[in-house]
Amino acid sequence: MSDATPDSSFGTSDVVIILVTVALSVAYLFRKSLFSPKAEARKEPSLVPSQGAKIAPKKNRNFIEKMNETDKNAVIFFGSQTGTAEDLAARLAKEGEQRYGLRCLVLDPEDCDMELLDQLPSDKIAFFVAATYGEGEPTDNAAQFFELLSEEEPEFSNGADPEGDGKPLKNLKYVVFGLGNKTYEFFNAIGRLIDSKLTDLGAQRIGERGEGDDDASMEEYFLAWKDPMWKEVCEVMGLHQTTQGEQAVTFTYKLSEHDEKVPPSKVYCGELSERPDSEASSYDAKNPYLAPIKLTRELFNESDGSCIHAEVDIKGTGMSYETGDHLGIFPVNSDAEVIRLAKTLGLLKDNKLDKVITVENVDANATKRYPFPVPTTYRVMFRHYLDICALPSRQFFSDLATLANNEPSKAYLKKLGEDKDFYHEEVVVPCHNVGEMLERLEEAQASIPEGERMTVPIPLLIEGLGRLQPRYYSISSSGTVHPDTVHITAVVLRYQTPSHPDRIRYGVATNYLYSIHRHMEGTAIEESNKPFPSYYIHGVHDQEVVEAATNDANLLIKVPSFVRKSNFRLPTDSRKPVIMIGPGTGVAPFRGFVQERVYQAEQGKDVGPTMLFFGCRRRDEDFLYADEWDAMFQKLPNSEMITAFSREQEHKIYVQHRLKERQSQVWNLIHNEGGYVYVCGDAKRMAKDVHKVIVDMAVESGAFGEEEANEYVKKLRTGGRYQEDVWA
Repeated sequence: MSDATPDSSFGTSDVVIILVTVALSVAYLFRKSLFSPKAEARKEPSLVPSQGAKIAPKKNRNFIEKMNETDKNAVIFFGSQTGTAEDLAARLAKEGEQRYGLRCLVLDPEDCDMELLDQLPSDKIAFFVAATYGEGEPTDNAAQFFELLSEEEPEFSNGADPEGDGKPLKNLKYVVFGLGNKTYEFFNAIGRLIDSKLTDLGAQRIGERGEGDDDASMEEYFLAWKDPMWKEVCEVMGLHQTTQGEQAVTFTYKLSEHDEKVPPSKVYCGELSERPDSEASSYDAKNPYLAPIKLTRELFNESDGSCIHAEVDIKGTGMSYETGDHLGIFPVNSDAEVIRLAKTLGLLKDNKLDKVITVENVDANATKRYPFPVPTTYRVMFRHYLDICALPSRQFFSDLATLANNEPSKAYLKKLGEDKDFYHEEVVVPCHNVGEMLERLEEAQASIPEGERMTVPIPLLIEGLGRLQPRYYSISSSGTVHPDTVHITAVVLRYQTPSHPDRIRYGVATNYLYSIHRHMEGTAIEESNKPFPSYYIHGVHDQEVVEAATNDANLLIKVPSFVRKSNFRLPTDSRKPVIMIGPGTGVAPFRGFVQERVYQAEQGKDVGPTMLFFGCRRRDEDFLYADEWDAMFQKLPNSEMITAFSREQEHKIYVQHRLKERQSQVWNLIHNEGGYVYVCGDAKRMAKDVHKVIVDMAVESGAFGEEEANEYVKKLRTGGRYQEDVWA
């Protein structure tokens, strides 16, 4: 028999059809990377200088290898949302090295394989400096570590229970300091969870667990905790204090000025990331999107305050948000504070403010070589990178005192560092920032000839101040209704302290946004003629680009932004009743909630009752979005907005009073119809008062005992039916 021959009907056209089919299939499989908005976003210009920029090598996530390569016997992990925990971790590392001979490595757990904790040998130690965020949540960079510990049987590198004793971390020695705020119900929840989980897994805690309270003074709690802790660590690790008495502080960073001309394309002008964002798959706090401000408007402007509505354009970026999320915005420091600090450091006299500089770690083995993108200039460093408006710590003044070269400066700085009452009166009560304190240091040296006065080393200043951190705002729009823009609502913070009623203090981020608003509406004027500071609002650009665009009021106004996911969520079942309590700017997320509910109703979904309790001083003064609510609520069945205008009658009325007046209705929605309660705003008073009203409802309308009522509300919380988005 002859071999079979191919069917002659299978010709060229069939091959073409097959190839086209395969090509379409491949395109479908990779459609997200080929056609998604993120792919388009990658075509945007990089946030880093275009010339000479290099893609950073892939990070080594094995912290055990890093410790061995750099001969470290201690690793300090930080969980930080606002930068405080990271700063404290750096301080622990420096003190451990200088005073006790410990060799420390400071690491972000997000950059590490935390499953390797079971490989840390018993002659080494781990520190955990962890903040609690929101309603007992971990910080963004500690979320994966939190998930690992929260598993029923955490799987480490050698398995969940390699020896069958339930103690996979029995070789681990650790120290823990938690950061929290007693105003919140879940005070220091993350620090406590890390401690209890590690202990359950066989690890040995050294010293007492530290717990800082930001509602009082995080600094004082930290200082009171660390000395006894170091004593315990020394005993267990066989360490001895290597320095006795006062010794000049050593620097973590070194600063060098560039005498040769550096090409402008290689100088960082405020970029927040050293890695090219053209390779980024998403935007976050480490790689924010330079977002255009599409629109701003003033919601009210009274003698004692104003409020701004702003819309950030995210179209084409691949960014998305859900109703209830937060927007993080990196602000800049005001021109006045930049100049104040530069003047105290002698940079104006020497005309060095725009001098190109590089700042780097003196430790060649440090995992974080640069504190911020370099090379840059003094001006950009003070404007974009350092938190120059924060209160300097007592530790900062103690370190400065060791470098004082005359008795008046030494006495003043030592007293600030050692006497907490004096520090409280000089720094905390008047809210003096570092520039103002250096002015006071100059006053303390008035009797000393100018050429012999103490000069403050800028590297120590960089270390003591820390990075300028993003500010978070509850998003006031629905991600479904407004997918291309993110709306935020911000009260412009200006206040006077009792000790200095003649001086106005300005919130960094909100006055930055207000300055943008004034510029966009064409009313920006010289700082000397207006009651608020001026800000550099043109984003990240070199000076030549900015000067070329000064005639266009709306050009180049961009803010580094990113979306932070939240657990503050509407019920997945739209039929469930929703009760929202949000006075003042606490109403911001509820504007998004109501927009979302209206959209659901317009799409034909069954939408349950929606109640919004809003409060402000007067309806004709600070009633936020007053022109929007009626139209939206008319589209929602069995729904209403209940207002409390506190100053329109002799006795002040607040949202908690209105809530109490509707007790029967609200209790029925919660208890009988499975309703959800949402609270947004002040944590110290309003949120606590609302919580008490709900507990009282359970007692009076539900016939619960006091203990049972509290347990009932607690179960609402754990079940996601009582949610808070509050701030202290």
